[in-house]
Amino acid sequence: MTRLMNAPTARATESPTHRPFGTLRTRLAAPAAVATTVVLWASSFVIIRWVAPVFSPGPLALIRLLAGVAALTVLVILLRRHTLRMPGPRALLVIALYGVLWFAAYTVVLNHAGHLLDAGTMAMVVNLSPVLVAAGAGLFFREGWPRSLFAGMAVALAGIAVITLAAGDGRISLLGVVLALVAAAVYAVAMLLQRAVLPDTDPLTIVWLGCVAGTLAVLPFAGQTWAELQDAPAAAVGGAAFMGVGATALGFWLWAFAQTRMPTGRLAACSLAVPAVAVLMSAVALGEVPTVLAIIGGTTCLVGVAIAQLGRR
Repeated sequence: MTRLMNAPTARATESPTHRPFGTLRTRLAAPAAVATTVVLWASSFVIIRWVAPVFSPGPLALIRLLAGVAALTVLVILLRRHTLRMPGPRALLVIALYGVLWFAAYTVVLNHAGHLLDAGTMAMVVNLSPVLVAAGAGLFFREGWPRSLFAGMAVALAGIAVITLAAGDGRISLLGVVLALVAAAVYAVAMLLQRAVLPDTDPLTIVWLGCVAGTLAVLPFAGQTWAELQDAPAAAVGGAAFMGVGATALGFWLWAFAQTRMPTGRLAACSLAVPAVAVLMSAVALGEVPTVLAIIGGTTCLVGVAIAQLGRR
């Protein structure tokens, strides 16, 4: 009887010893995943710029996606081998389209922009995409058109106009800005397609299947890739493969993990750190800094994205 009466007391005295560690670890897991993803995504802009003299846009995309498919396949085997839920034919078709747009078209266009723009400016322009996603969600998913979205779009477009002025006076490439805007638009369409099929399966499986579809779409660059690999430094090949493993596979997996543990608005705001980190990385690693007008315009654009996102639930 004495032992039974004392047992709850013993558990009560042990609980505070272990619970704070578990709670702290749980609280830090999502921020750690977000921080890692931001660094990985920012590094991809810098690596694209760094290997631009070595690889053409198509071959760089193929190397990145082959590495990404390999890493995602390992993740699927480790995490989904017993719970893998393949989507139906219609959803599979949408995922294939999402993969071709996101992993193939977006990557190739972004690589083209990397031949013409510094990493920081490229990242700032591409990060207009969340506003486009929000607008598309209001149009296709009936999420509404809050005033904050219109205000954010107006501010973001003003920022793009300032960046275009920098291109107009020859300080940065106008074609590079246009390509980055095209990449942002393709990104937005792909993300809306991904969202449409999320109820059919889990995010990891969607990203894996999409990456497979994107890899198949860039296989026509295989011959050119093989030719460029003959003279490519090992560091450049490693950098291209790192983007596939880091930014593509781990980045999307960690971001999906954070989505289940953080409010959407707060998580969306975290993505605005990517251009800032890209600018710092580019300055340190490549010695490249955006022009003053590009920084002003890019900052204005990101403020507009923040207004549009933080005003939504």
